[in-house]
Amino acid sequence: MNKILVANRGEIALRIMRTCREMNIKTVAIFSEADRDAPFVKYADEAVCVGPPPSNQSYLKVDKIIEICKELNVDGLHPGYGFLSENAEATRKITEAGITFIGPSPEAMELMGSKLAAKAAVKKYNIPMVPGTDEAIDNISEAKKIALEIGFPILIKASAGGGGKGMRVVENAAEFEEQMNRAVSEAVSSFGDGAVFIEKYVGSPRHIEIQVMADSHGNIVYLFERECSIQRRHQKVIEEAPSSVLTPEIRKAMGESAVDVARACNYVGAGTVEFLLENNKDFYFLEMNTRLQVEHPVTEMITGKDLVKEQINVARGEKLSFTQEELTINGHSIEVRVYAEDPMNNFLPDIGRLNTYQRPEGMGVRVDDGFEEGMQIPIYYDPMISKLITHGKDREEAINRMIRAIDDYIISGVETTLPFCKFALQHEAFRSGNFDTHFVGTHFTPEKLLNSFPELEEVAALFAVKVYEENEQKLSVGANKNVVSKWKLRRN
Repeated sequence: MNKILVANRGEIALRIMRTCREMNIKTVAIFSEADRDAPFVKYADEAVCVGPPPSNQSYLKVDKIIEICKELNVDGLHPGYGFLSENAEATRKITEAGITFIGPSPEAMELMGSKLAAKAAVKKYNIPMVPGTDEAIDNISEAKKIALEIGFPILIKASAGGGGKGMRVVENAAEFEEQMNRAVSEAVSSFGDGAVFIEKYVGSPRHIEIQVMADSHGNIVYLFERECSIQRRHQKVIEEAPSSVLTPEIRKAMGESAVDVARACNYVGAGTVEFLLENNKDFYFLEMNTRLQVEHPVTEMITGKDLVKEQINVARGEKLSFTQEELTINGHSIEVRVYAEDPMNNFLPDIGRLNTYQRPEGMGVRVDDGFEEGMQIPIYYDPMISKLITHGKDREEAINRMIRAIDDYIISGVETTLPFCKFALQHEAFRSGNFDTHFVGTHFTPEKLLNSFPELEEVAALFAVKVYEENEQKLSVGANKNVVSKWKLRRN
């Protein structure tokens, strides 16, 4: 494999290209008109504009991308995450065109892309699963009867779902029918598939995922776990590896279960098996993500393995470069996702220009990003600016290093999730490890953020007066993108 097209953008495109350069592999970037001046475009050996800013007119145009591959004699295609990464139909087209897809087979994607099919596939391996239905349900009366047998609260989930879409918690029988209809409607709207199923609602779970890697020679390993319980809107904000609560025995059991999940779908490449952990001891299979995860850097930091390099070598037909016995956990790593979102305003996107952008540096600090100072954050894509990762000899050092790195990260022009991440890292529940997926709902409100950083409240008040005097009308704090973020004013 001498030339790889990276069918993605931003930080993940740049991260993949860096590994390719280390492997002496040429890279091709595709970019939309909105990303013309992005760092990943400049870093690639070749770059081709693939269309207008909307992803359905650019990054999702698989036929156009295949044409580019053929024109430039591309050997392999790396999808990163998102976009084409879990699109079985696109993967099939790419493979049939004679281009090596750096990822699993379309058959594995299809199997694991359906939660119901995935549950059926792994059932023969006796992998623990949340009590619930094994088949799609469309009869409300029958579904209600099953829910009563399982016991409320229950969870209605879209079979093809993800990111919290098509998911409804039902507390009692009286609200079941309404929530069932809503779940089906949202599933159809989001995925074009109204199939839903029912599970027992695990009230206070932790979200633990296991990184797996498999080659085409039958070798499958697990690279330990990632704790992903700090979430907002069912999407992760802070991840760490290893988890602070897993015993070696539970870690081994979860890892071996994850390997069996991969085996159940003849998996090849990097994948992630997600579990719910209840009472810090009972775990249940949730789903498999058939791609590289956003949070893969924390696994790389504690294992010393370059997952992208392994993906490429596996796609070349090579055996894994390590065995399960050779893998060990080295220290602790934490990742925070730096989104252009305002935690003071329900984490709503805060798109704008990066007037100031200075990355933190120092021992044990890694920044995976795709922006430079002065760039505009496009409105067409996910508002993630970067991933900030730290590594330390233990969890305490990794946390303290992350807090220092957050303080050193200077961003102005947009609000970011950095203040929330610092709040979470300093919170007693996080420091003690006594938290679950409800951390935000249980522990966080904008008022608490102000109480934790009282200077923010003073700056916000002063800014509000300034805006009012200049514009003589009610404007929200932060609406003027030429001012420095309240988070940075507080520190400066």
